Amino acid sequence: MLDIQPVTSFDLPDLAPYRTMRRHAEHRRQRIFVAEGVKVVQRLLESDLEVVSVLLPEEWLERFRRLLESRPEPRIPVYVAPKKLVEQLTGFSMFQGVLAVGRVPPEPPLDQFLTRPAPRLFVALDGLTNSENVGAVVRCCGAFRAQGLLVGETSSSPYLRRAVRSGMGVVFRLPVIETPSLVQALRFARSQGIRIIAAHPRPEARRLSEVDLTGDCCLVFGSEGYGLEEPILSACDEWAAVPMPPEVDSLNVSHAAAVFLYEAARQRGLA
Repeated sequence: MLDIQPVTSFDLPDLAPYRTMRRHAEHRRQRIFVAEGVKVVQRLLESDLEVVSVLLPEEWLERFRRLLESRPEPRIPVYVAPKKLVEQLTGFSMFQGVLAVGRVPPEPPLDQFLTRPAPRLFVALDGLTNSENVGAVVRCCGAFRAQGLLVGETSSSPYLRRAVRSGMGVVFRLPVIETPSLVQALRFARSQGIRIIAAHPRPEARRLSEVDLTGDCCLVFGSEGYGLEEPILSACDEWAAVPMPPEVDSLNVSHAAAVFLYEAARQRGLA
C-alpha cells in the first residue's frame, strides 16, 4: 500500500536515511542503501529487493505509480517535495531529486554463492576504496554476464550511494558477498575448481589473450595505485595483463574490468 504524503518536517523518522546519507557506517549497520536517479530508482522498484521508502518531486510521482502499486511491501512511504527541498534535506545537489531507500539483501553462504551454471565467472575486488570505481566494475559485471561479485574487506561497499548510482542499479540483481577475508574466500573458491586469475600489470604476467577464460574462473582486480596485495596474489593461479605501450603503466580498474570481462565473453562465444 502506498502512503503518499508531502514533506512537512525534516524530522520525520522515515526521512532519517535521507538526512544521514553521509553516514555510511550508520546505513551499513541498518543494512540499507540509497538509490539516486530516475533509472536507478526504477530498477530498484523492478527488483526483488525490499523498498523501504521513496522521496521525489511531485512531477515524477505518476511515472512511478504503477511500479509502486505493484510492489509486495505492505506499506511504502512515498514522500513528495520540490527538488530544492530534497537537496536541502539531503545536503546534496541533484539532477532529478528522485531517491529511494532499499534494504541490502542477506548474503548467501559462500558455497551457495559459487553454485552457478558452468562455465562460472566471478569477479573479486581488493583494495578498491573509490565507490564510483566499485560501481563501474559492478556495471561491467552486468554487461558481460559475471555471475557474482566478491568484495574484499579493504574495498568500498557496492551499496554505497555513489557505487549504486555509477553502477546504474546492476547491484540489485548481482549476487554479492562482502567477505571479511578475501584471501580465504579465494582459497575456498579455488578448492571448488574455480581458477583464480589476477589482473596484474607486471612483466611476469601472461598476456590476457593467452589466458584460457572458457572454464570456471574468478577475475581479481586491485586498486589502480597499489594493485593487488601479496597475500591475494599468492591465492591466485595465474596473473594476466593487458598489453600496453611502456609510457602507459595501468588502466583505471573499471576499464581493466571491462577489457577482462569482454575477453571472457568473447572466448565463451558471448560477444
